[in-house]
Amino acid sequence: MNFNSWQFLVFFLVVSALYFVIAIFPKRRESAYLSKPIGVIGSNTLSRLLLLTSSLFFYAWWNPVYLGLMLFSVVVTWLSGILMAGATQERRKFILIESLVLNLGILFFFKYYNFFADTVNPLLFKMRLSATFPAFSVLLPVGISFYTFQALGYSIDVFRGTVTAERNFVSYALFVTFFPQLVAGPIERTGNLLPQFKVDHTFNYDRVTSGLKLATWGMFKKVVIADRIAVYVNTVYGEPGVYPAAALLLATFFFTFQIYCDFSGYSDIAIGTARVLGFDLMTNFRRPYFSKSITEFWRCWHISLSTWLKDYIYIPLGGNRKGMFRQKLNLLFTFLLSGLWHGAAWHFVIWGLLHGLFQVIERSIPERVSEGLKKIPVLQMGFTFLLVCLAWIFFRANTTRDAVLIIGKLTTLLAECVEYFALIPKQGIVGTARIAFQLGAKSQGVIHSIMGFGLFNWFFSMILIVILLFGDWWTKVIAETKRVICLPLVIRWAGYYALILAIILNWNVDTSQFIYFTF
Repeated sequence: MNFNSWQFLVFFLVVSALYFVIAIFPKRRESAYLSKPIGVIGSNTLSRLLLLTSSLFFYAWWNPVYLGLMLFSVVVTWLSGILMAGATQERRKFILIESLVLNLGILFFFKYYNFFADTVNPLLFKMRLSATFPAFSVLLPVGISFYTFQALGYSIDVFRGTVTAERNFVSYALFVTFFPQLVAGPIERTGNLLPQFKVDHTFNYDRVTSGLKLATWGMFKKVVIADRIAVYVNTVYGEPGVYPAAALLLATFFFTFQIYCDFSGYSDIAIGTARVLGFDLMTNFRRPYFSKSITEFWRCWHISLSTWLKDYIYIPLGGNRKGMFRQKLNLLFTFLLSGLWHGAAWHFVIWGLLHGLFQVIERSIPERVSEGLKKIPVLQMGFTFLLVCLAWIFFRANTTRDAVLIIGKLTTLLAECVEYFALIPKQGIVGTARIAFQLGAKSQGVIHSIMGFGLFNWFFSMILIVILLFGDWWTKVIAETKRVICLPLVIRWAGYYALILAIILNWNVDTSQFIYFTF
């Protein structure tokens, strides 16, 4: 079930209520006939069983068939960890390889096999070979990339000896399947999340209110901002050939914030709901569009994935320990994998390689020039934002050909602007804006208008983006000054009610799912 659905709201309220009721159960009880206490199923065990059952139900809501696939991954990695405990180094390596092959094999088949077949079969045809790879029509299991990476991180950690093998199956299964972060992260680390299932969590007013506030802000970003501008983005990117460069530019700008609000909104809801239950998930976003370089951007964007790739791919390849040339190759390869992780298509690969290339270029800039740029942080942020937007074109486009088409049309933007300036005396500024951005069909010259997205929606969306950036800047100031800034009680509660009202007014039961559910 989607976080932005009434079903999840009911589900979470029921699970939370049962969870906190169980938390008040006594852990041990005195026997009426014995002087010493006897053990019974304690509140912690019941809580874990409740959360595990709820998590499996949450996942099965989409497709019960794929529940078995996830449990297979859970069992394989759990047994691998136990078998590695106390085994010789060679035996541990063999068990780890088995775990990697089984889990990555499943991921490859469901996510990458058809991409592989579509890429290889034309090559075989050109080589005049009759053998081809058949195509399979299979539904991609929701969240398979997320829970696979989390489970494999556990296996690698046990192999390295950084964590001990977990022998309690319920605790480990809950670590992989915990419903707040199951289908779209954050991709948790063993040392952070797994120990939290070993302790009791009781109702804590401060944690509950803090978690609900964060989840509400995340829901606002998804329902009010992301879903609103998605109407424009999906329409323009659905047929990029029929829209002018100005509309493509606006759609790219909107998508930059759509994907941020969509994914960081999910992460906020995941972290917030987990916090309500007493669990601390890692931060997944940290004001990425205020970054002054692509390297900094990846320290602030999808942090759980970027750190996973760094610790389990980049560093084992040699990181920056084997010279500048090897470091650059490692970066390119790591971000190529990042692109593939996001989707089995060449435009995702290009998106990943672009981010790797940007970082390679950053590391090649002379230190004197780099130090000079640091004196103009606004210029750094602006240039970084433009590079990120450029790369997002390949991420959002339906095909590589569409991405190239969009970039090609954007090169004609200056010539288009000259034509639009000539239209202002006749159409006025508002009418010209409607024509340029295809906002509604009231103005002559709007041929391919965006139905359901007029000038008001454009203006309101821009205001929402400003509010979003102001919120990020505000938290940045608080973080840097290390001060707790509390607004008056009336203003705070007015803000909370305004967010809730906006969510209710924009709530749509038919709204699209979160973007990262498909990865």
